[in-house]
Amino acid sequence: MALLPQVRWPAKPVESVGNDVPSDELIPAWTGKGAPRVIVMRQGGPAMLFNLCNCAAPLASSGGPLCIGGAGFVTAVMATLAANVRTREAKRLRENVPEVDQVAVRIVTDNLTQLFVPEETRDGLTIERRVPFSYPDRSPRYILNAEWGLSLQAQSFAGGEERNVLVDFGFTPEVLNNNMAIIGIDPSTFDAMVLSHGHYDHFGGMVGFLERHGRTLKKEIPFYVGGEDAFCIRRSGESQFGALDRKAILDSGLTLMMSSEPAVVADHAFTTGRIGQVSFETPLRPTTEIIGIFDGFGCFPEKMPPEKNTGGYIPDNFDHEIATIYNVKERGLVVLTSCSHRGVINTVRAAMSASGVDQVLAVIGGFHIVPPLNDDYIRRAIAELRAIDPKYIIVGHCTGDRFYDLARIELGDRVIHSAVGTRFVFTGGL
Repeated sequence: MALLPQVRWPAKPVESVGNDVPSDELIPAWTGKGAPRVIVMRQGGPAMLFNLCNCAAPLASSGGPLCIGGAGFVTAVMATLAANVRTREAKRLRENVPEVDQVAVRIVTDNLTQLFVPEETRDGLTIERRVPFSYPDRSPRYILNAEWGLSLQAQSFAGGEERNVLVDFGFTPEVLNNNMAIIGIDPSTFDAMVLSHGHYDHFGGMVGFLERHGRTLKKEIPFYVGGEDAFCIRRSGESQFGALDRKAILDSGLTLMMSSEPAVVADHAFTTGRIGQVSFETPLRPTTEIIGIFDGFGCFPEKMPPEKNTGGYIPDNFDHEIATIYNVKERGLVVLTSCSHRGVINTVRAAMSASGVDQVLAVIGGFHIVPPLNDDYIRRAIAELRAIDPKYIIVGHCTGDRFYDLARIELGDRVIHSAVGTRFVFTGGL
């Protein structure tokens, strides 16, 4: 992952470039149109795009000549070659939807820690809570941290077999690694990892996690993303919002799995694939993205829809976002929404459609119902959730306090707030 401050301003093509441009403002880039180019970025000024050399073939085309464009292009070429070898289409979800006897979802990173909340046992659900500093073998200075971001660990059991999946990586590796160590999560047990979408508060902890734990991970374990779009460089307003580090994933020996369609994860879970717009929801679009490879980071243009390749930043429609789901025996679906940029109702219905299972046991994660979405919108979302009738609604991350308050009034104690360290254990019927 990289913050890429040098790609802070939009890329706009111009006819020529002057001779007074400092060399440190030249950034190798390829947007998939014509020959590879250099993009010039200037704070407060125009961004300029021009060809690196006279090669006619694009960088990623097979058999074409290679234009020499500096370290960034070498990185991009190597990333292209590695990605082609180590990237696969995920195993499609077919008729046989995985079913588990039990799944325990641990909140590793989230916005909130809680004290003085008792553990609970409900119908099909045990809630194990941890006081952030209640560890007899550690000094009180070691404490669970909360931050803006999300990371979940799912531990499932089916027919005597156990699987462990990490969903998202939070905002910083310091918090992710700290919380894993305190909770006692062993990354060597992971059977798969899923990244829900290409936002920094969900992948920001990844590189630091891989640097610390990459050597202990199982060989070539799958790393699921919803599509090439996950790697595009993004901005939030006028601020840079980073880019997912493809090279770090491949260098750690992971197998990159593209799951634009519903896909099986570690034999026990599945993803939604692309989430359709089937409800009233009009999700917020807080970021923009740009298509192309910039200094080795970004998304490959030939793998993106042509209409998105405009040469500049465009609104992010989160077409690549995915949710992760478990089907608990005789209880129904546990839907890990992560962030719900495509709409929480759309996300849950995508899970139902992909699996053919209408019963929903729980919805967990961020719902992305925040200002400027108003009370009328919130009440309509609550009504849709009531119609779907999940037994438990566990909100966190980007859900918004107003949604929580109104949902508690309308739906009562089936609405639960998540917190760092909490473990939600869902057990199937006999």
